Amino acid sequence: MRLLIVEDEVRLASALQRGLGAEGFTVDLAHSGPDGLHMAQETTYDAVILDIMLPELSGYRIIEQLRAAENWVPILMLTAKDGEYDEADALDLGADDYLTKPFSFVVLLARIRALLRRGVQPRPASLTVDDLVLDPAAHTVRRGETNVELTPREFSLLEFLMRRAGDAVSKADILHHVWDANYDGDANVVEVYVGYLRRKIDVPFERQSLQTVRGAGYRLTSEG
Repeated sequence: MRLLIVEDEVRLASALQRGLGAEGFTVDLAHSGPDGLHMAQETTYDAVILDIMLPELSGYRIIEQLRAAENWVPILMLTAKDGEYDEADALDLGADDYLTKPFSFVVLLARIRALLRRGVQPRPASLTVDDLVLDPAAHTVRRGETNVELTPREFSLLEFLMRRAGDAVSKADILHHVWDANYDGDANVVEVYVGYLRRKIDVPFERQSLQTVRGAGYRLTSEG
């Protein structure tokens, strides 16, 4: 397994290279943001260990550019930034895991193994179905170039349907994932909110992407 470590603390990077090498990994090093981005773009890695605070180009921007290019290499952030918003920003941009310094090498090794078990899978920061785009982090929705304003419940419903795009999703599944697990009200509330959603994402654009599947529930599709 080949890893890339992007870390500007040279001694730490070298120590990680030796330790992971002893565990059987092949490890490449980069000590600046541009070098790390270039190596991640030009070489196929099984995982990248990435700092946030790097010379010339931050770890955040590296994640953005890799994901924008549909490079889904697993990324573990290894950083001294221990704020909850720092972690949330990294994960929302497309990082797969986050570990703060100082850290346990045993835990780092376990996190790397966990990433490698998942493999390389598409994990876009934004969800896209045809020209409908939903950004969970920014909490925005647009159809083509037009922004669509949704209530929090409508947004949650659309996000769930987009994550299951093409599948018929039952009312029960929608209630379980979009409403509170203990919700015991009228299940027809799903129909009501599907109607609200259609009037915002379909009707103004002369689309029929949010479809009723008789006896099964609802399906969001790029067709129509």
